[in-house]
Amino acid sequence: MIPPVTEDRLDARQLADAFRQFSEASEALTGAYAGLQTQVGQLTERLSVLMGALPAGVVVLDRDGLVVQANRAVESMFGVSLAGVDWATFSASRLGATEAPGEWQLECAGEARRVTRVDATLESGEGRIVLLNDVTDAHHMRLAVERNERLAAMGEMVAGLAHQLRTPLSAALLYTATLVQQEMGQADRERIGNRALERLRHLEKLIRDMLLFARGETLGREPFGICDLVGELAHTLEPVARARGLFFESACGCGETRVVGDRKAIAGALTNLLENAVQASEAGAAIRFDALVDGPVVRFSVADAGRGIDPALQSRLFEPFFTTRPDGTGLGLAIARGVARAHGGDIGIQSEPGRGSTFTLTLAMGG
Repeated sequence: MIPPVTEDRLDARQLADAFRQFSEASEALTGAYAGLQTQVGQLTERLSVLMGALPAGVVVLDRDGLVVQANRAVESMFGVSLAGVDWATFSASRLGATEAPGEWQLECAGEARRVTRVDATLESGEGRIVLLNDVTDAHHMRLAVERNERLAAMGEMVAGLAHQLRTPLSAALLYTATLVQQEMGQADRERIGNRALERLRHLEKLIRDMLLFARGETLGREPFGICDLVGELAHTLEPVARARGLFFESACGCGETRVVGDRKAIAGALTNLLENAVQASEAGAAIRFDALVDGPVVRFSVADAGRGIDPALQSRLFEPFFTTRPDGTGLGLAIARGVARAHGGDIGIQSEPGRGSTFTLTLAMGG
């Protein structure tokens, strides 16, 4: 006789069935987890191989900015292991700003290298990836192209240079030849001697400007305050303008902003623009010198209310040896443009005959 089915026996069957289902689900989950682990391992291996094969340096940071992974390329750049390093502190001590936006300089085995740097935040917000690419060869190629362009320009300038040198030299020789005349009085001798000296000084300035143009690239790379430079130039040029009966105003809206570059060369380029403004202005006119930060560049402007420049001549102003002044060398603006371009900027002009001119010189902020 079959015993009747009781509630206790039903509970036991249900428990056994539930346990069996749980065991099957557990085995399925264990298998799936093992499969995921295998996939993660394969992906990790592929990522490691990929990072190792990349010529660019790759640094992976956690949310605290510590290095959790770095490939061989980046550790070769810096010559040290980066695991666990505070990246912000380390990179600030090893990467120096340059005149080119987005380019940095680092010392590698006693050699200066140029790198670009790109930072990307992970979508999860749990860290960042930093990509460093060595562009030293491209930088050297760019410098070589610039040198070749200057050499080509110098070749075209040879005829003009001969003419520019011959004129003041001939005048100086003529004056000095006159000095040997016995019947000449002392007053005439001093007057002619001063004229000869003036021509020789003009010749010296021409040669000095030519050498500056030929050198082209700037040599110094140091940070300096923009407003400090503006104040220094204003202090120098204001008495010169006042002596000619001109009003001189200057303003700097850059605060404590600093740029990296050749301070002496930049000061020389701006001085050239300021001296040109003084030369172009009549007594009673005003000259204004301003500086401000405009996005990624610093913008200097020199405005005068002088004679202005014919539109037909404006495109030639930066050509070597082109000048509208009888005592000019024609190299000042060419040198100034070379300095600006060597610092990632340029020079522009707005001018109208009879209404003055405004020259604008820009410099990149240097990364």
